[in-house]
Amino acid sequence: MTQFWLMKSEPDEASIDHLAAAPGQTLPWTGVRNYQARNFMRDAMRVGDGVLFYHSSCAEPGVAGLAEVARAAYPDATQFDPASPWFDAESTLAQPRWVHVDVKLVRKTRLLSLREMRQAPALSTMLLLKPGNRLSITPVTPTEWQAVLALLDA
Repeated sequence: MTQFWLMKSEPDEASIDHLAAAPGQTLPWTGVRNYQARNFMRDAMRVGDGVLFYHSSCAEPGVAGLAEVARAAYPDATQFDPASPWFDAESTLAQPRWVHVDVKLVRKTRLLSLREMRQAPALSTMLLLKPGNRLSITPVTPTEWQAVLALLDA
C-alpha cells in the first residue's frame, strides 16, 4: 500500500530545481540526524511512496513539487566523512547509525505556501501544521495528500 510523506529540505542545500537537474532526476536524502525521521525512512518508507517536496528555512516555505521514494533506506555515507557537516564519529561501517532514501522527481509544482496550507480546512490535521513540530520528515494521510493535490491543481 502506497504511503505518503512530507520531506523538508532547505533550498540552498537541495531544492526542487536541484532534484530536476540531478542525474535521473534522483537525489539521496542525506543528512537526516533525527531518530524519528530516520526511523520513518528505515522502517516505513517503501519504493513508490509519494513525497511532498517541501522547501523550509527560506523566505517562503511550502510544497515545491512532488516526488517518490526511488530507493529504500541504505546507510548515509555522510556520517562516515569527517569533512561532512553530517559526520558522526560514533557511527561505524559495521553499525551505521544513519540511513537515507533516494527520491525521484514526479513533477515540479507551483509553490503551495505554508500560509495557504494553514488556511485549508482539509489540512488541519497535517503534522507539519501542528505547533512545535520540527521534524524534517512526517507522514501524510491519503486525505491530506489528495487535499494538497487539489490545492496544487486549483
